Amino acid sequence: MAEEQQAPQVVFHIEKIYVKDLSVEVPNAPDIFLERDAPQVSVELGTQGKAIAEDVYESTIKVTVTAKLGEKTVYLVECEQAGIFRISGLPQEQLSMALGIGCPNVIFPYARETVSDVILRAGFPPLLLAPVNFEGEYLMRQQQAAAQAQETAH
Repeated sequence: MAEEQQAPQVVFHIEKIYVKDLSVEVPNAPDIFLERDAPQVSVELGTQGKAIAEDVYESTIKVTVTAKLGEKTVYLVECEQAGIFRISGLPQEQLSMALGIGCPNVIFPYARETVSDVILRAGFPPLLLAPVNFEGEYLMRQQQAAAQAQETAH
């Protein structure tokens, strides 16, 4: 009998979820706590994935939350939430998607909780980050990279 060729076993295992970097600044305390107006809040988010060993990858979400009243900074929070994942048996394009979509989807709830908790501990109402469509973000970055490659080719 001929041996059947089996597709490689796909492994996606969470090894560790952790806070890689966290900072909170309230530069105008204590005076800022006397303000009654609601601050303008802006959120920046970025992701990164990289190999750290054979079949072991680190995925990181960096969140920066800035709250301002006019020119005054109410608070600034920077959080890097990361995870270590064991991933094997995936073709390269699927590995890229796992690092750009799958891993951030796993890490995001932890980042959301960390940011909300640190803002609360700084003396402000907690901020719940809106859900993020990491698939849409990934596809947009892929399209931008393809467009840039095409521009440099001309």
